[in-house]
Amino acid sequence: MSSSVLLMSMSLDGYIAGPNDRPGNPGGDGFMRLHEWYEGPDGEFGRPTGPDGEIWDDIQASGAVLVGRRTAEQVDYYGGSHHGVPVFVFSGRPAPESVPKSVTFVDDIANAMAQAKVAAGDRDVIVHGAYTAQKALEAGVLDELQIDQIPVLFGQGLRLFDVLPNRIELDVVKVIDTPAATHIRYRVRR
Repeated sequence: MSSSVLLMSMSLDGYIAGPNDRPGNPGGDGFMRLHEWYEGPDGEFGRPTGPDGEIWDDIQASGAVLVGRRTAEQVDYYGGSHHGVPVFVFSGRPAPESVPKSVTFVDDIANAMAQAKVAAGDRDVIVHGAYTAQKALEAGVLDELQIDQIPVLFGQGLRLFDVLPNRIELDVVKVIDTPAATHIRYRVRR
């Protein structure tokens, strides 16, 4: 059975985007600092060497992506496919005409997750976006969190968990500690 897994790189002080995060400046000022661990052996964005590569492999093995509209717009809807898998966008507004037909818009988080899990089959659903993560946690449809904690303090920007309806208990599933990031996988307690 598939799991839904939030995948986020985050500063030590809880920021997933820098200041001035907006269209034209996706992720805000200094955003790429949170993703330097994704550098491959040639220095380009790709599969990192060593233990960081395990996280890349998990992403590539997933079967669908569920993302919030704001994030989807900033990455141009992944061109209609995120590593060859279907993209589902959680949004209360209809899809613009310019969105690739392969991208599915769903206005209810539980329904969006259910559709993404069907599409993923026995593979995981990767979740992106702070708002979508918060709503999925609130609805009880987020199974795990993969937080790639970067050794930097942003001091400002967009935080991942500023607004949650209540306390949520987590169990640590796996930790991979590298100089570039500490990758912590949590399972949501039910």
